[in-house]
Amino acid sequence: MKSNTAIKAALALGLIGLAAGAQAAQPPMEKCFGVNAAHKNDCHTPGHSCAGQDTMARDPQAFVLVPSGLCAKIDGGAEMPSK
Repeated sequence: MKSNTAIKAALALGLIGLAAGAQAAQPPMEKCFGVNAAHKNDCHTPGHSCAGQDTMARDPQAFVLVPSGLCAKIDGGAEMPSK
């Protein structure tokens, strides 16, 4: 009985360690303006206040979060909203 409990405890601790490691591995993100699909923006624009409400694709005022450094590689992507 004791060895069964010890095995279960070791497995649980191992899974907790894996979950903590997966969270720490996420890359830093940056806002990328002008590359959204319709209804797929991450946050508000001057026309609305909620994510997913932008009806225009590639809206220069709407952004999506992308891994740092990727926005400059996307055609039409900008780190600041265009006027």
